Amino acid sequence: MLKVVSLLLFCASAAPAQSPAPRPSPLIPLTNAHAHNDYQHKRPLFDALDRGFCSVEADIWLTNGQLLVAHDFWRVKPERTLQALYLDPLRDRIKKNGGHVYPEGPEIVLLVEIKNDWKTTYPVLRKTLQDYADQLTSYRSGKKQTGAITVIITGHRSKEMLKDELVRIAALDGDLADLDSGAPAELVPWISANWSQNFKWRGVGPFPDSEKEKLRSIVTKAHQQGRRVRWWGAPDQINFWREMRADGVDLINTDDLEGVRMFLTTAEHG
Repeated sequence: MLKVVSLLLFCASAAPAQSPAPRPSPLIPLTNAHAHNDYQHKRPLFDALDRGFCSVEADIWLTNGQLLVAHDFWRVKPERTLQALYLDPLRDRIKKNGGHVYPEGPEIVLLVEIKNDWKTTYPVLRKTLQDYADQLTSYRSGKKQTGAITVIITGHRSKEMLKDELVRIAALDGDLADLDSGAPAELVPWISANWSQNFKWRGVGPFPDSEKEKLRSIVTKAHQQGRRVRWWGAPDQINFWREMRADGVDLINTDDLEGVRMFLTTAEHG
């Protein structure tokens, strides 16, 4: 018996020590990544947050008094509300992370696209957002108070819907015309436009100099006004992303969450 015990002790001491499991890399918040039509992913919101995205998009339809998330009206489901898919999980995460979506991270943007008439939808949206106001960016007398979440409204919207609000808890997504509108950046912090309606380049071959000059002119003008730029209806591939970053475009609008995560992580932190 003594020989057996000695043999076991010898084998244990001779066995190579197991190295500790590698720690997962810290999640890097990606302030230049926008999850286009985020709700169409397998895990709305969470697929984007797990990759560090700081901007997600939700389309809403006012249906029987509820704000239901879907791209097309015929796809709405009563359980897929704006609260259930986005506002409630974000609130839980903010509480867990001490007031931030990412621990000590930046604000994130919830881009809400109104699909119905804003005159009926916005009052319901505003009332809904008020239940989460302590976590939302607010605006009073032209002053921005940054919160964990900044809500920006796109789709069927109008400056008219916010004009009488003394304290706002949402801003507006603008278009190219807003670069000449004189609207303050705290009201219209973004400029979003359809790429295919403004440029011919589709990400293949060199970016024509004339189009590059046009793009940079738009970006420069927006930045001078304190606005960010996003293009939708655009090629969703690495050559295009690389050109957008080189020309100062603020947000990469994508359906390829993992591809953009890898691209931005390598480009900015590699």
